[in-house]
Amino acid sequence: MSATPLDTLSINTIRFLSADGVQKANSGHPGLPMGAAAMAYVLWTRYLKHNPHHPHWADRDRFVLSGGHGSMLLYSLLHLTGYPLSLDDLEHFRQWGSNTPGHPEADLTPGVETTTGPLGQGLSNAVGLAIGEAHLAAVYNRPGHTVVNHHTYVIATDGDLMEGVASEACSLAGHLRLGKLIVLYDDNHISLAGTTNLAFSEDVLKRFEAYGWHTQRVADGNDVDAIDAALKAAQAATAQPSLIAVRTIIGYGAPHKENTSEAHGSPLGPDELKAAKQNLGWPTEEMFFIPGEALEHFREALSTGQAAEAAWEARLAAYTQAYPEPAAELKRRLAGEMPAGWQAARPSFPADAKGLATRKAGEAALNAFAAKLPELMGGSADLNPSTFTVIKNGGDFERPPEPGSVQGLSGGAWTYAGRNLHFGVREHAMGAIANGLARHGGFLPYTATFLVFSDYMRPAIRLAAIMHAGVLFVFTHDSIGLGEDGPTHQAVEHYAALRAIPNLLFIRPADANETAWAWQVALENRHRPTAFAFTRQNVPTLDRAALASAEGLRQGAYVLNPQVTDPQLILMATGSEVQHIVAAEPALAAQGVRARLVSMPCWELFEEQPAVYRDSVLPPSVTARLAVETGVPLGWRRWVGDHGDTITFDHYGASAPAPRIFKEFGYTAENIVARALALLGK
Repeated sequence: MSATPLDTLSINTIRFLSADGVQKANSGHPGLPMGAAAMAYVLWTRYLKHNPHHPHWADRDRFVLSGGHGSMLLYSLLHLTGYPLSLDDLEHFRQWGSNTPGHPEADLTPGVETTTGPLGQGLSNAVGLAIGEAHLAAVYNRPGHTVVNHHTYVIATDGDLMEGVASEACSLAGHLRLGKLIVLYDDNHISLAGTTNLAFSEDVLKRFEAYGWHTQRVADGNDVDAIDAALKAAQAATAQPSLIAVRTIIGYGAPHKENTSEAHGSPLGPDELKAAKQNLGWPTEEMFFIPGEALEHFREALSTGQAAEAAWEARLAAYTQAYPEPAAELKRRLAGEMPAGWQAARPSFPADAKGLATRKAGEAALNAFAAKLPELMGGSADLNPSTFTVIKNGGDFERPPEPGSVQGLSGGAWTYAGRNLHFGVREHAMGAIANGLARHGGFLPYTATFLVFSDYMRPAIRLAAIMHAGVLFVFTHDSIGLGEDGPTHQAVEHYAALRAIPNLLFIRPADANETAWAWQVALENRHRPTAFAFTRQNVPTLDRAALASAEGLRQGAYVLNPQVTDPQLILMATGSEVQHIVAAEPALAAQGVRARLVSMPCWELFEEQPAVYRDSVLPPSVTARLAVETGVPLGWRRWVGDHGDTITFDHYGASAPAPRIFKEFGYTAENIVARALALLGK
């Protein structure tokens, strides 16, 4: 059937609620909502399985507006379908304290699944959401008992598809055959600077066909029947993700600005908005007008959503009776709760002068905790042999194998039940996908690559911090200790760069036992992301009988040698450099210098401690302080004060064996002693 008068009325309600919100704010992007309203309407009223009364219902379909600049489209849909987002919220779009910020923010606005703004991120998050559904379905569904079964829908823009992160993520999605991922591409041929022909002339559908996607084209973005048929066909293509290119008109209805970049990033203006309303037969005097018939139609989502969730609850109850153990585990995971006693899995390591690399200690900790936490799932950017981040016997998350294909590389078959994700050389997508996995619920996702490649992941890490997503970012080869690969791979400015991100824990453990505690602390902090920096080279496992317990990592910084009272000097370090201050202390003692040793693996945790604790570790009266770290000095002034000093980097590294590099750049006990004595004027 063709569009009914009610369809047209409802679509125009979306258009003008959105345009009015942008106009009142005098800020925003009206063109996307006006052009994409019809396809959003079809999706939200005919296909999307959701319950506005319970936005976090576990088996809901996920909807991601990847073009977050068109946020008024999403806010209008949420209000109209009955989410707890008031008309007053829409009228205060982009204003101080409102629930309708300029770009959608998860956990601020009810019904927003993930924080979208930087283009490409939302679409890439959606790949993670789809992976989450596929994994939980494979692990927990049983014959006759389907308790995980939902789709992930996306509205994406030209800008999303230009961004490299989306290309990475969609390539992986095609490889994995994520058949419940359906993307509506708002193909309006306009970007902020002008027409897309300025910089974007590829055949998008052919590109996605090459990725392994099911593709379709809808010639008219207002043809609700064609959109409906395309969505139906996409749902039927269960072995492939789907891209539907819908040819829309940006700013549809605005007589002078539709189909131009002027409708993209600025309000239409009072005159043009009035003309658009006249053009589409809409009342011109009342702002935020919602016809009662349209509202009643949209609010049918309340009853259908409640019925869908009630049916799922019944299925879950039957499943719980038939399979009580997996049901209990699934419910625990979806609730974000940890199993009792999981912390007991933390490994401990005996003192060892030779020691081991913290990346190897991290492997031991990961696998020990993974045995207790099935929600731990992740992988590396093609670096498993170097990052040691495989969950042993966890199986590989892969599309089901074809006849004659190889089996998994991680001790199991290739299935969606596998816990090891192979991201390929796609660092940026890896971070964004992990964010989506975290947003799905039921997961503690981790990623892994070399620390220097955190540059490729920074936008995703930043968004994880904004969303309070408990993603574990494992970084190895943390500095000059990787040796011969040279300065292109030696991270020296990256500690400071990651410490600069609010709400991110950056942990650089000193030895194997600090590494084990770092993993436990990160798992406990699921309300924010953690970045680990692990060594490639061996570092001594410190003798905890002579030094303080590595549990001090919980406070971010702690005194290693509390037996030294009334110190004259404080030596502080992170990571592999802690061994050098430990070695320097007896040499200083032989010269009559009482040195306090402080391990500072996580500045953020230390900053959160009460002032009395911070002062007990770094007494204000002791102004002679020397910090040692294989990174730039940025940030250390806070801890060393005006009279302290640092052994740090103001340059890049070098290509040579690691011991020679450490010696040449002064990361030795002997140099620390000399610098400390100079600081004391001796």
